[in-house]
Amino acid sequence: MMNQNVRIGQHAVIGENVTFGEDVVIGHHVVIYDGTIIGNQVVIHDHAIIGKKPMKAHNSSTTTNHVYLLPAIIADRCIIGSSSVIYANAFMENDVFVADLATIRERVVIGEKTIIGRGVAVENDCTIGANCKLETNCYICAFSTLEDDVFVAPCVVTTNDNYLGRTKERFGKFKGVTIKKGGRIGANATILPGKIIEEEGVVAAGSIVTKDVKSKELVAGSPAHKIREVPPEQWLENQ
Repeated sequence: MMNQNVRIGQHAVIGENVTFGEDVVIGHHVVIYDGTIIGNQVVIHDHAIIGKKPMKAHNSSTTTNHVYLLPAIIADRCIIGSSSVIYANAFMENDVFVADLATIRERVVIGEKTIIGRGVAVENDCTIGANCKLETNCYICAFSTLEDDVFVAPCVVTTNDNYLGRTKERFGKFKGVTIKKGGRIGANATILPGKIIEEEGVVAAGSIVTKDVKSKELVAGSPAHKIREVPPEQWLENQ
């Protein structure tokens, strides 16, 4: 269903039963797959792909064959950057910003007013809260949860496989990371599988997190260890 005030660029491909809200702008060469739901005042820039179904390598451990996935939903006032890819069964809540070249996989929820930076990859089965900032080229592994107001700096890597891709024992034991409300991760930090960053915990740049980080604790190093408490002027409640 298309409203009169939807602007579509040249060579865009729109699938069947795509629903558009009011005042939508679609760039050149955009591909929108069947059934996708686009809210009001959404802007989708050139070459973006919305509603793509996942591919499966023969030896993939975390991607399953899908007979059916729900359509992608892009809620009101979202902005989707050039050449970004949003998979089927992804849900962007209101006012989400997705920068150029980002990838958001299937069964991912992105909370309102969250910013997904250039080249960010959010793998399948993740939940990202509201008012988060995921900066350039960070990697959020499958099965991870980020609560509200989380900050992830450029080139952060999260992981979910303690077996590094070997032995059958790893199957069924994949576990992503959890970053609770207000957690902050510095540039180039690495978080190992299943680790939890508690509320307002901070991981310094370049750290390797091998154990859980307590609430309002600053850790640094390889392996990361406590340096000090986060000062009160940095707490969310004092902003």
